[in-house]
Amino acid sequence: MVKKFAIKQPKPHAAVIGKPQERIVFGFSELRPYSYVNCHNDTSFFISFFERLKKLSSLDWNTVNTSARHSFGFEKMQADSLTAAAKQHVPVGMTSLMVFRASGDNHVFLGYRDNNVFQVIFIEYNFGDVYFHGKK
Repeated sequence: MVKKFAIKQPKPHAAVIGKPQERIVFGFSELRPYSYVNCHNDTSFFISFFERLKKLSSLDWNTVNTSARHSFGFEKMQADSLTAAAKQHVPVGMTSLMVFRASGDNHVFLGYRDNNVFQVIFIEYNFGDVYFHGKK
């Protein structure tokens, strides 16, 4: 007896239409040591920072764009707002930077987005090394 086999057609299913969301990737080729040279003995800061990078890299840019700046979002800062010393380290022609929180105590890291890659320029270990925080 010969059995007949029928090929089942795949059933239609709901799918996301459009471009898939790009996860954030971090690049450090633009990192300026100027901003973190005073923290060589503070491993807890860098552990917090790496944990933050891990959390951010699990997100897509759409999530970051809609998140609050003290959460997973960012804020834009004009290069003119940087300290005189930091301005010397900004890539030529760059007029603004994106600012993310580096740790739970509001330390920041700054850079720019190049497609889905965030190029880190500064990791501000000491408040005021890259820009002035608060009121004068």
